[in-house]
Order: sequence, then structure tokens, then C-alpha cells
Amino acid sequence: MNQNEDFLHLMDPLPADIQRRKDAGDIEGALRLIEKVLAEGKQPELEPRLRAEAHRLPLIERNYPYTREEAISLFREEWPEFTEAQFDALVEGRRIDWRYVRGEMRFHDSFLGSCRLYPAEVPGLKPKEKDPAERNEVLERMKAEGSVTSEITIKATIKTRTPAGGKKVRAWLPFPAACPQQSGIQLVSATGGYVLAPEDAKARTIYWESDSRDSFEVVYKYRHKAVYVDPLALPCDEVQPDFDTGEQLPHIAFTPYLRELAARITKDCRGPAEKAWAIYDYVTTNVDYRFQPAYVLLDDIADSCAKELRGDCGVMALLFITLCRISGIPAKWQSGLAVEPWSGPGCHDWCMFYVAPYGWMFADPSFGSAARRQGEPWRQKFYFGNLDPWRMVANSAFQAPLTPPDPCWRHDPYDNQLGEMTLDGVGLSSREMARNLELVTFSYL
Repeated sequence: MNQNEDFLHLMDPLPADIQRRKDAGDIEGALRLIEKVLAEGKQPELEPRLRAEAHRLPLIERNYPYTREEAISLFREEWPEFTEAQFDALVEGRRIDWRYVRGEMRFHDSFLGSCRLYPAEVPGLKPKEKDPAERNEVLERMKAEGSVTSEITIKATIKTRTPAGGKKVRAWLPFPAACPQQSGIQLVSATGGYVLAPEDAKARTIYWESDSRDSFEVVYKYRHKAVYVDPLALPCDEVQPDFDTGEQLPHIAFTPYLRELAARITKDCRGPAEKAWAIYDYVTTNVDYRFQPAYVLLDDIADSCAKELRGDCGVMALLFITLCRISGIPAKWQSGLAVEPWSGPGCHDWCMFYVAPYGWMFADPSFGSAARRQGEPWRQKFYFGNLDPWRMVANSAFQAPLTPPDPCWRHDPYDNQLGEMTLDGVGLSSREMARNLELVTFSYL
């Protein structure tokens, strides 16, 4: 049995008594009720949903560790004059994410970083450092020359935080996949005994299995070509394809709210490119970037993002994909790394949409939202149709299996950006793994 398939059942509502305990932050009580139902064995159709919830519930406190007093204290370390009223206003304004734990509000572990992105709202905090001038210079060069190609070498490592002690270890690290942007993919070096997934795998990985090692590394090199296009200037076919236009439950769901929202956004649009632009403009203008808990804790991601108007890169991408699909525009996931030469590799998600007869184009709603936040509308528009040359693509589908499939609870059952490990048949959490990325070389060609 693949435990991660239990997450396909998140659209099934929990029994009301369990949901009420969860909403009140009574995690132990909710777990007791789940264990009771599973032990009785009277509702086998509900068991996958309950197993998934039993896995998720203990993660809430880890992702929301701060009490109100602790959160305010963290503000005051940088901003001594910060008041309780200011904190409450940020919470009421959906600027700080929280959950109930044992009957009290607990706050997300990265709430301070989320606030820091909006310096006008928190003038007493040190703002996030501005991106260097190189970013805009390269994007302007792309527009002028039609494309920019980079050559990138990355070293990725993964290991258990405590010695494995001869136990069976399995490890997966992301590896560059074949896609329109990437070419010249080379495996420069790797820990021995690896298995490399096919180049077209939906979640491409390099894999190891060992009872004598608990650390693994890979160095890979590739070229990434970013081509500039203006989707709104392209002639579109009257008849568009219908692939990649369906639901993918539980997170790409055509809820009544999203159907009505998509209809309103695209009401006056002519053709798929205009519809896709209207959706992108809505997401990047209205959704604020906020760090998220582990995705395993999120419910109905696209619908929740549309209602709360906050999310990170993957959450925004899923909202764009869902609204496009509802509107009859093929759209799909892409993810891996943002490899900015001034800051090094970091996890990132974005998406693609299809307009015939041109084909697949790109959209990066979170980078577009950041450009809006930073007062650069031209860059907001740039990330509709285009990406920059600082990427590594490993995944072309959301919820794609690894190679070979990981039957244990994955740290992230939906995406694979930093890798996964199991120890004696038990999936490791992020706290139990040490994962690192290093930019070895970067150059423009």
C-alpha cells in the first residue's frame, strides 16, 4: 500500500465530531476518535481519509509553534514599540497565519518573514533585501534579444540527521528533467549505486538504496534557455485543445466558488490568451505572498487561496491552473528550483498554459505578485508567458510519484524539490533529514 495515496481522499469531509475537535485545537481528542473509528472497521470507505488526517494532525503544532505572547515578543525584538493592537490588526487583516492548538491561537513559524515582505505594514521591521539590478537587466535583455541561455551546475545532498546504524535507507533527490527549457543535461558525479529516473519522468529523481550509507550527493549540469514571448500578441485558433483541462482532486477542484469566480474574471475576454491573462492578472493583483505551512496540512488549495487571498508560489500556481482549466484553457504544473546567481538555488513552483497554435507558455504568479508588490507592473506582465533563465525543472505534474514510488509517508506528498528519505520503511520528516543545495557554477551563454 502506498500511504501517500490516502491524500487523494482529502475532499471527503471528516466526521463532524472529529472536525469540531480539530477546529478547536483538540489534536489529542481528534486522534483518539480517529483511532476508535479505524479500530472498529465499520467504515472502510472512510479509512484513507482518516489515516491521512491522523498523519497530519501532529504536524499542526510543529508548523504553528508560537503563542500570541511569543509572537508579539518576536516582533518587539526588532521593533520595541510594537503594540498588541498592531498585532491584532495584522491577524484580523489576514497578514498572519494561525491555527488553534489546545484551545488557543498559535502562529505560523514563518509569520515574521511573511510580514517583512510588506514593509509599509510593518515599518519597524527590517525589510527584505532588494533584488540586485541584474534581475531586471537580464529580463530586459530577454525582451530585446528574444532569449537568454544560462549554463548551471548544482550540487545536491541529502542525509539522515542521526546515524542510520545499519538500517535500510532509501533516498531520492530531484534531477533535471527533459523539457522545452532544458538541454545538455549531464550527471557530473554521484554517490555510487544510484538509479536515474527516465528523462521524461513527471517527478525526475536520482535514487539510492543502502544499508551501509546514510548520506548521498549528486552534481549535475544543464543549460536553461528562456525565450521571450508576448501571448497577447499571438493569433489564436478558434478551436482549442481539451487536454489538461480536468480536475485533479483534491487540490485542483472545480468548486462552485471557483466556477463563479472564473466566469466573472473572464466574462469580457475574447480568446484563450485574453482569458489566461485575465486570470493571471487577477491572481497576481489580489493574492498576497505569505509563507505556508507544509502542504500536507492544506485543504483544497486552489479554493482556499481564492477565498483567503494569500499563498506562496505553489498555492498561487494551483489557483491559476484551476481557474484556467475551468475556463477551458489547458494548464499544468512545473516546479524545481529558482537558481538566481546572486542568492543560489531555492525551491520554487510555477505553471504552464497552452494556447493553440503556439503551444505551451509559462506563468509564474508568485513572481508576478512580487513584482506588483514591488511597484514594477512591467515585470508583473513579464511573468505572463515567460520565465527567467534561472530555473531547474524537475517536476512536470502535481502529486507525481517518485521513481521508484515511495510507499511511505513523504515529507511532501505533492511535490519534490529537496528530496525524500525513508529509514527502515518509515518516511522521514524535514527535521529528520539534512538537505542542501549548492550553486557550483553559473554563466550566461
